[in-house]
Amino acid sequence: MDIFEAIQNRHSVRSYLDTPIPEDTAETLRACIADVNRESGLHFALFTQECTGFAGKLKNVRNYIAFAGGGENLEERIGYYGAKLMLEAQMLGLNSCWVAMSFHKGAVTKRMPLREGEKVVNALALGYGQTQGTSHRTKPMEKLCRCDGPMPDWFRKGMETVMLAPTAINQQQFLFTLADGRVSARAKLGPCSQIDLGIVKYYFELGSGRKVFSPEKNF
Repeated sequence: MDIFEAIQNRHSVRSYLDTPIPEDTAETLRACIADVNRESGLHFALFTQECTGFAGKLKNVRNYIAFAGGGENLEERIGYYGAKLMLEAQMLGLNSCWVAMSFHKGAVTKRMPLREGEKVVNALALGYGQTQGTSHRTKPMEKLCRCDGPMPDWFRKGMETVMLAPTAINQQQFLFTLADGRVSARAKLGPCSQIDLGIVKYYFELGSGRKVFSPEKNF
């Protein structure tokens, strides 16, 4: 599975089997997390085979990546780099679900040695799903972006990929704009909208083939 197959096939999964994640798969994920932590300055960590503080509609979650960090635009940065790890997990054959409101951060904070100024924000539940999930509904493209002229093919491909990205309760509270040849994106009001903005920025870059949201310039 390549990354574009992962984008097409990845759907939120909330109920998991008891099947453990193989150690070689876990080690590959840990190596990816270490690379992300070095690049981003964030603090992500993988936890496997433990009883966790997940609630609500989530069932039998035993594995997850905890997303923590500090500094400006923290939630957006977590969304951007968390999306990268989510797709890596999908390519490794794992299912996943972004979790914020149904996640007890205090229990994880006790397990993670956080640095000064850091906090746990949310998590990505992982494992082998009881199902592969289902596609989410999406708003029309014209509701999600604006162009100051004819839409270039690369921008359209970026937006088509963005429409496949997960957002909190499928709200898609963001807007991309192409003006004077430059792309910008902003979050609208809504729960977890800053995390969602980071996710869709990462997806746009993959679809468009352009590195337009360099973290050091845009976060």
